[in-house]
Amino acid sequence: MKSSSRFFTIGLVTSWYSSNIGVLLLNKYLLSNYGFKYPIFLTMCHMTACSLLSYVAIAWMKMVPMQTIRSRVQFMKISALSLIFCASVVSGNVSLRFLPVSFNQAIGATTPFFTAVFAYIMTVKREAWLTYVTLIPVVTGVVIASGGEPSFHLFGFIICVAATAARALKSVLQGILLSSEGEKLNSMNLLLYMAPIAVVFLLPATLLMEENVVGITLALARDDVKIIWYLLFNSTLAFFVNLTNFLVTKHTSALTLQVCLVYMQHSSPLCSTEVCDCFQILSMLHLSAIARMADGVLGNAKGAVAVVVSILIFRNPVSVTGMLGYALTVLGVVLYSEAKKRSK
Repeated sequence: MKSSSRFFTIGLVTSWYSSNIGVLLLNKYLLSNYGFKYPIFLTMCHMTACSLLSYVAIAWMKMVPMQTIRSRVQFMKISALSLIFCASVVSGNVSLRFLPVSFNQAIGATTPFFTAVFAYIMTVKREAWLTYVTLIPVVTGVVIASGGEPSFHLFGFIICVAATAARALKSVLQGILLSSEGEKLNSMNLLLYMAPIAVVFLLPATLLMEENVVGITLALARDDVKIIWYLLFNSTLAFFVNLTNFLVTKHTSALTLQVCLVYMQHSSPLCSTEVCDCFQILSMLHLSAIARMADGVLGNAKGAVAVVVSILIFRNPVSVTGMLGYALTVLGVVLYSEAKKRSK
């Protein structure tokens, strides 16, 4: 029974890793390598798939009980969150046109810094001094990584920082706006309501800023039908990112996540080459504290895996300075999570 439970957990975490990294790499391929330069339309495809598939998962498959919106005020709060969510996802997709995935992930790892800043500004909530100290390596690491990034692009950097800040702002606002017991929604139900609202926001933006994108996509499909399959698969993966994240959080504990991470490290085909050494160095930064903060650790390890896989696939140049900067940022995030746990 324990063995089957362990393999179930490994399967969940593997699915979570695969969907997260898969959608990130496919976004990069479509927007940068393939030449499909329509990030708003791509995000709208994602949100459309999330709207349909989350309804199927909740209303038909009964994966979680359906929660209803109880008031106009609650609806307006969810709409505000959806708008910020759109800004975050679109900005993140735009940044992938200009930045390699490795640098994109390094910037994204600074989310705790922006979360701490917004939490202080909006709630006047002060953390222990040690918590703020741990944010120093988070920011310093990105500064070092920026200086050592061979493919640095200023606009891409600014828009990626904006996406990271928007993601942190949504997290803080969600805690403020949906704080009462009657308004709290689990992540699947929140997605069910946010995704269609996001489509409503993104549709006019697509029509105004990416003129005739549907006609261009159909024209591309006549020359290469694979673009349709890329978009369908990419959009489905975007939903599975949310689904697997919910399932991992629901079904795993710190101990089983530790077992999974160790198992995945030693069974990964990447570890047959020198890439394994890079992966192990980055992920070992997380293992020291995994018993108390497994979810955050796996999230950072996922970022490390995404960096390694993207370098293997896209062959973008990396520097030792850049990798050291990213490792310092990840270490700072781990220390920040640990400080937060101890201050509670």
